[in-house]
Amino acid sequence: MSKIQEVKELVEAGKSKKIAVAVQEALDAGGQPGEILQAMVDSMSVVGDKFSAGEIFVPEMLIAAKAMSKGVDVLKPLMTGDNSASLGTCVIGTVAGDLHDIGKNLVSMMIESAGFTVVDLGVDVSAEKFVAAIKENENVTLVACSGLLTTTMPALKEAVATIKASGLTGFKVIVGGAPVTPEFAAEIGADGYAADAGSASVKAKELVK
Repeated sequence: MSKIQEVKELVEAGKSKKIAVAVQEALDAGGQPGEILQAMVDSMSVVGDKFSAGEIFVPEMLIAAKAMSKGVDVLKPLMTGDNSASLGTCVIGTVAGDLHDIGKNLVSMMIESAGFTVVDLGVDVSAEKFVAAIKENENVTLVACSGLLTTTMPALKEAVATIKASGLTGFKVIVGGAPVTPEFAAEIGADGYAADAGSASVKAKELVK
């Protein structure tokens, strides 16, 4: 088995204690940082698909994402200045009045492992704060707004409307959360919708490419 294949399997299995050594060995064997990163991204896509299909659950997905981030830590110093793997910056947050963060954190991990730089604004994020973050960060290509309560759906609508009315361009807006439907996403003017963290990373890539 090639070293890169080994890295892929370790990410999928969530072996965060072994991943750093395996990534270093893959580099020593002549693997390119971008190639190794892509292998890990591919693994997380498999993990996301399994999650969407109900074959694995949140704990397994978190473990795999943690392994991936440990692997990425080894590659980061070698990849500064190499933006070929980067899909830009994603600003993410749970909308005003909503304090749920587990789903958002999962989406954040999956989007980061897909190749985005993630700026996580946390929970209870006002529409204005989203706009400010888009202005403050370079190369924002995606804004992800999460709403987990039926009562915060108006806040989600307001966030999307405010972001769209800001005059800022160059990014897409994706929304999600338990009460959100594709129809509601379209109605409030979002560019995309995702039902769960696995599909969020796939949709995120589709939107910005």
